[in-house]
Amino acid sequence: MDFTQCCVVGGGPAGMMAGLLLARAGVKVTVLEKHSDFLRDFRGDTVHPSTLRLLDQLGLGERFARLPQRKLERMHMRIADRTVVVADFTRIPGRHRCIAMVPQWDFLDLLADAASAEPTFTLRMATEFTGLRTESGRVTGVEFRTPDGASETLATDLVLACDGRDSTARIAAGLHQTMYEVPMDVWWFRIPSEEAGDRHDSQVFARFDNGRAAVTLDRGDYHQTSYLIPKGADERLRANGIQWLRDELATLFDWPATLLQSLNSWSDVKLLEVTMGHLPTWHTPGLLCLGDAAHTMSPIGGVGVNLAIQDAVAAARLLATPLRTGTLNSAHLAKVQRRRQFPTTFTQKSQLNEHNTLIRPCLNGTLTKIPTPLRLINRIPPLTGLSAYIGGIGLRPEKAPTFARP
Repeated sequence: MDFTQCCVVGGGPAGMMAGLLLARAGVKVTVLEKHSDFLRDFRGDTVHPSTLRLLDQLGLGERFARLPQRKLERMHMRIADRTVVVADFTRIPGRHRCIAMVPQWDFLDLLADAASAEPTFTLRMATEFTGLRTESGRVTGVEFRTPDGASETLATDLVLACDGRDSTARIAAGLHQTMYEVPMDVWWFRIPSEEAGDRHDSQVFARFDNGRAAVTLDRGDYHQTSYLIPKGADERLRANGIQWLRDELATLFDWPATLLQSLNSWSDVKLLEVTMGHLPTWHTPGLLCLGDAAHTMSPIGGVGVNLAIQDAVAAARLLATPLRTGTLNSAHLAKVQRRRQFPTTFTQKSQLNEHNTLIRPCLNGTLTKIPTPLRLINRIPPLTGLSAYIGGIGLRPEKAPTFARP
C-alpha cells in the first residue's frame, strides 16, 4: 500500500492551498480531485484582499496579476427606492483595495502549477474518494477510484476533508453538522452585458424589493446573476415559465428584453440549494475538516472561499511540523479549530442576521424599510470601509508561514 503523510480530499481552494503550503514545508502530500479539470460554472470567483496578500507572500502575486481579471471596489444595494453603498474596498489598508474577479479554474490552475514544482506534492485528477480506512478508532488511510475505475487504497497520517458542503469524507468519518434554518435557495445564470469591452472595474449591485431579491455582478461581457427564491420553491416557481423570470429581472434591473432573451429556457438557470451549518468538532483522530466541510456558509457576501483559504493556511502552519516529524495527534487538530472558530462563528452569525433582517422580510413581502445596520453604514461613510475590511480581510487573517515563502 502506498503512503503519504497527508491526503487532501478535494482540489478546491482550501485543498489546493493546503497542499501547496504543506508541500513547501517538505510534507509528502497527495490531493485527490474527483473531476478531470477545474472547469465548473458558478463557483466562487472572488479572490479577496486577504488572499491577494497571501499570494504576494507566497511569491505568486505577479503570476496572479497576469490572469484575466476585473476589480470589484464597491458593493451597492438598492432597497425599494433607495441605493446605499454597503462596502467600499478602496478604504481598507494595504496595496490590495479590491476584490479580484478571476474564474476559479484559473486560480486553482495557478495553485496547482506552483505546487507541482514541489517534489513532495502529488495531484491526482479524476480520482474519486470512496471511503476511509480506520484502525483502533483512528483514520489511517483513504480508499479511492482511479480514472480507469480501479479501486485503490492510500495510507496516510492525516486526511484533510476539503470537499465542500456535501463532503463525502466528513460523512465517512461520521461527523454531522448542526444545521441552521435558511430562508432561500438561489438561481444562478448569466445575462449578456450591453457595454462589454474596455472596462476594467466591476461592481456588485443588489436589488431588494418586496417579494423580489437579486444580486448581479458585472463581469464585463456578462452579468453573473443570482435570483433569490423562497426555500424549496424551485419547482413551483419554474411552473410560471421562463418569461416570468425575464419580467422579474426587467423590473429589478431595467434590463431590456433583447438581453433577457438570452435566458432561452429553464435549462439556463442553475439551482443552488442553500444550506448552512457547522461542525461542533471539526476533527476525529486522523482527519480534519476545513472550509465548507467544517462550516457550510450562506452565499451572502461571497465569503466562503475566503474563509476556506484562511482555514487551509492555519492548518498548514500548525500541522506541518507534527506531520513532518510523525508526532501528529488530535490535540494538534483541535488547535486548528480553536484558531479558526472565532472568525467562522462571527461570520455565520452576521449572515444569519442578514437573513433575518433583510432576506426573509424581502421574500415574504414584509420589508418596509432599510435595516438599521445598513442605514448607519449609509450615514457614516467610514463604516463602508469597516464592512469591506470584515468581508474582504476578515477577523484574524492568516499570514503565509515562513516555510512557504520564497
